[in-house]
Amino acid sequence: MAPWAEAELSALNPLRAVWLTLTAAFLLTLLLQLLPPGLLPGCAIFQDLIRYGKTKCGEPPRPAACRAFDVPKRYFSHFYIISVLWNGFLLWCLTQSLFLGAPFPSWLHGLLRILGAAQFQGGELALSAFLVLVFLWLHSLRRLFECLYISVFSNVMIHVVQYCFGLVYYVLVGLTVLSQVPMDGRNAYVTGKNVLMQARWFHILGMMMFIWSSAHQYKCHVILSNLRKNKAGVVIHCNHRIPFGDWFEYVSSPNYLAELMIYVSMAVTFGFHNFTWWLVVTNVFFSQALSAFLSHQFYKSKFVSYPKHRKAFLPFLF
Repeated sequence: MAPWAEAELSALNPLRAVWLTLTAAFLLTLLLQLLPPGLLPGCAIFQDLIRYGKTKCGEPPRPAACRAFDVPKRYFSHFYIISVLWNGFLLWCLTQSLFLGAPFPSWLHGLLRILGAAQFQGGELALSAFLVLVFLWLHSLRRLFECLYISVFSNVMIHVVQYCFGLVYYVLVGLTVLSQVPMDGRNAYVTGKNVLMQARWFHILGMMMFIWSSAHQYKCHVILSNLRKNKAGVVIHCNHRIPFGDWFEYVSSPNYLAELMIYVSMAVTFGFHNFTWWLVVTNVFFSQALSAFLSHQFYKSKFVSYPKHRKAFLPFLF
């Protein structure tokens, strides 16, 4: 193992422990789903917890006890409302600290310390964290716009546990980004007192990757919504159809792949070596891979003519 990785692992703070636990949970769940059908866990509650939307549909019918905890999938918009508000607040606090020298609120600084943010000086993480927080806020704002004005939701459901997890998720992600800011007491520490002087080539590369991945995700969501509209843009049904175009030519869930690439772009913006953020990326990889695999199974079971060359999540691989 590389020396920097050993040093990072030796400092397993609460925040990293949370992301490691989530990553392990999604990895284990994905591995269980990859087992042969005869060995696949048949517990209805377990399957209900890991599936959402269209992947909850099918035979046998879900038990009434499971349906009692259903929440409409259209409530996805609530995740992004929370994210826009919360991460917008964090971005405002960071902007005030970086450019005006204002300290973080004492309660927020205390929370960051509990989660494992260290007092350290130097490095280039101040601008990196600022850019990543901007990306996260823009991503949430775009997804909120898509939920409200692009996506066409049917009457499919998600579990209330998934709903609660989604509400907490973006709060935790925002705190993770902010915890990477170099601190001097309650203030963000900036080498040379000019954060713009920290600009590096990987910031530009990360920004380009973020824009590219976001554009593809938006295009994929438009393709999905158009499957339920006529040429005039009027919604005519809520059935599922086989999508074509853009990354759909390679994988069943390119929107999940684009989500992963958005988080990778943030890892690049952090300078490639931020261990905590790579834990977040790994969690996103396994959670999106699980959702993509279940979606791929749904498409193959529903459509006999489904393109055989398409993979679930990674082009040509998985």
